[in-house]
Amino acid sequence: MKATQRDFAGLAQRVAGQARVFFFCGDEASAGDAAARIFDLLLDPGERIEFTGAELKRDPVRLGDEARSTSLFGGTRHIWIRVQGDEAHDALSILLEGEAEPCPVLVVATGATDKSRTAKLLAPRPDALVAMFYPPDLAAVSGSVRAMANGAGLKMGSDLAERIARAAGLDTRLARAEVEKLALYMDATAQTPRAVTVADLDAVAARTEDDDFGPLVDAVLGGRKAQLAGELKRFRDQAINPVGLLLAIERRVAQLAALNARLGEQADIAAFIKTEVDARRIFWKDQAVLGAQLRIWHGPRLARLGARLVETHRILMKNNQDSELLLSQVMTQITQIASRS
Repeated sequence: MKATQRDFAGLAQRVAGQARVFFFCGDEASAGDAAARIFDLLLDPGERIEFTGAELKRDPVRLGDEARSTSLFGGTRHIWIRVQGDEAHDALSILLEGEAEPCPVLVVATGATDKSRTAKLLAPRPDALVAMFYPPDLAAVSGSVRAMANGAGLKMGSDLAERIARAAGLDTRLARAEVEKLALYMDATAQTPRAVTVADLDAVAARTEDDDFGPLVDAVLGGRKAQLAGELKRFRDQAINPVGLLLAIERRVAQLAALNARLGEQADIAAFIKTEVDARRIFWKDQAVLGAQLRIWHGPRLARLGARLVETHRILMKNNQDSELLLSQVMTQITQIASRS
């Protein structure tokens, strides 16, 4: 089965009970949100087993073994996989060759599209779902924020929803965290809704000017070594959330992967970027930095960058205490690579 960004919401309930393998590709934030939606719809998800694409690429048989095993405590389980491109292709192929029904397998694929080898493997099957997502625009994310707010018991106007969307850098995962924090602050639930004011948002929201990921993301991916020291100092001084910052970098890399796919063999990057701006697929203020970053990150280098970020994400989630230092080291290395290009 295949789903588009437009029809996924209508299909989610049905496919959550029908499919066993779910492949979410395209925009990384939207794909991650869709995977979380399917997880919420699983009748009994049970224990979570997590893999990276690199792990499955080294040992593709392992996925099938785990998907057909029972939980340590005798209950159900599901498998959550973060991959770069087609890293999980062989593992999923082996999994589908087995006769016994596997537990639900949810794959969030950075840098992949519905034209990838893995998508072509899964799309024809009635027990699998391939869902493709494109980077959202401000209106779409603002609408999603309002929907999240309604579900959390918050009555929110479009102006406040747009403010949260902008502050989150159009990343729906960060926006969801802000909505959840706001609902907790206001003691709001679906049964006891609360109306949100500007003062409420000011009291709990992340600062949009000081706590801004954009300049640091652009310094790292643009190879701007002269700016990096100051940005790393701001990262430390303002106690910017390392995981949130890494998500912002991952989101930009996923955007670059999608742009690379549409760019194809075109040589004129400036003309291509202008076309994307005119089509409102990218924000006009980002055209200069995106054009520069497209010239640096493409082909195997972009794939290696995506894989490095996935591995960094896994390490950060297991080592919160040193996450600031670890991420600073990775960002410095990426900046050095970009500067040589």
